[in-house]
Amino acid sequence: MNDSKELILTASLKLFLQKSFKEVTMKEIVTETGLSKGAFYHYFSSKEQVFEEVINYFYGDIMTVKYASFPKDSLRDFYNEYIAHIERQMKTAKYMIGADFTTNHYMLIFDALKILPNFRAEHLERQKEELRAWTDIVKTSRKKGEIKSAMTDIQIARLFIYTGDGIGINAIVSDSLHKAAKDIQPLWDGLFNAIKA
Repeated sequence: MNDSKELILTASLKLFLQKSFKEVTMKEIVTETGLSKGAFYHYFSSKEQVFEEVINYFYGDIMTVKYASFPKDSLRDFYNEYIAHIERQMKTAKYMIGADFTTNHYMLIFDALKILPNFRAEHLERQKEELRAWTDIVKTSRKKGEIKSAMTDIQIARLFIYTGDGIGINAIVSDSLHKAAKDIQPLWDGLFNAIKA
């Protein structure tokens, strides 16, 4: 992606996180980028097109979790790498938009669900991938004797996922996202200690 297009997407993301899709105007986006109208319209012809690319860029590229790169033989190593990954993502996102996420982050997701026909299916696919990755590492850890629990692999995986999601939501609502990884760590350590062999 070239610098001008990335500038447009980053500037647009900032605006869409400050206001709803409906409230942001093309004029505001063009002004925020500092580009001429001609340069801007070379890349995008409508606000909907900008919004779709912002969502694809931010959720498809920046916020994507590459589970295949995580440790594959230890649940503890896997979740510690996940926490480190979250911290890296938050730094990248803060650098891009100049601020922590706010509750508007969820408004952006709800706008995407309403406006973009494929967003829900793509989001559900990412959730399935996340559940598969966690379930696989739990299964591997159980086979290696790292953990032992009467709960099923998928139940344990969901506990890790849903506690992480819950802390993330709470952190955004309470404006303390910068502490989310630090809040997740002791909770996941406690969960791990409860199920370890």
